Amino acid sequence: MSKRIIINFLRFIVLVFIQVFLLKNINLYDLSTPYLYILFILLLPFEVPNVLLFALSFILGLTIDAFYDTPGLHAAACVVLAFVRILFISITVQKDGFDNEPEPTLSIMGLRWFLAYAVVLTFVHHFFLLNLEAFSLSQIEFTISRILLSSVFTVFLILISGLLFFKRKERK
Repeated sequence: MSKRIIINFLRFIVLVFIQVFLLKNINLYDLSTPYLYILFILLLPFEVPNVLLFALSFILGLTIDAFYDTPGLHAAACVVLAFVRILFISITVQKDGFDNEPEPTLSIMGLRWFLAYAVVLTFVHHFFLLNLEAFSLSQIEFTISRILLSSVFTVFLILISGLLFFKRKERK
């Protein structure tokens, strides 16, 4: 087994565990709920085939759905997140640019790119997930405020975790 497969498997287990047993209970005034588990999809290596990316995203979403009792909401949002990830990476990263940098991490890609990456993908995930959850336009202001505040909270946790595991690039 490759070292990357083991690292990503452990990342999957740890992020699901943190989401289900810790972050599920954090809900700030019913407005902000962090969904840190999406970090698994965000940190998958660039060279993961699209079919595998969609399959892993769906499995991650179903795993979270099993613990949240939400039939398919997280799975659908994770698949949309995988699609937007493919689009974002194809637009912002040149194909020759990541031969030596296999993963989109904060330490490899830099703060500006990683922050834009995390903000856009988190917002899309939360927009899709929380609109599916509400499934009504009667409280659109409340839903939009939940999307914005949850996105800010999640991006904050993503940046904190990125800084915790930050590795400086070695100059050649």
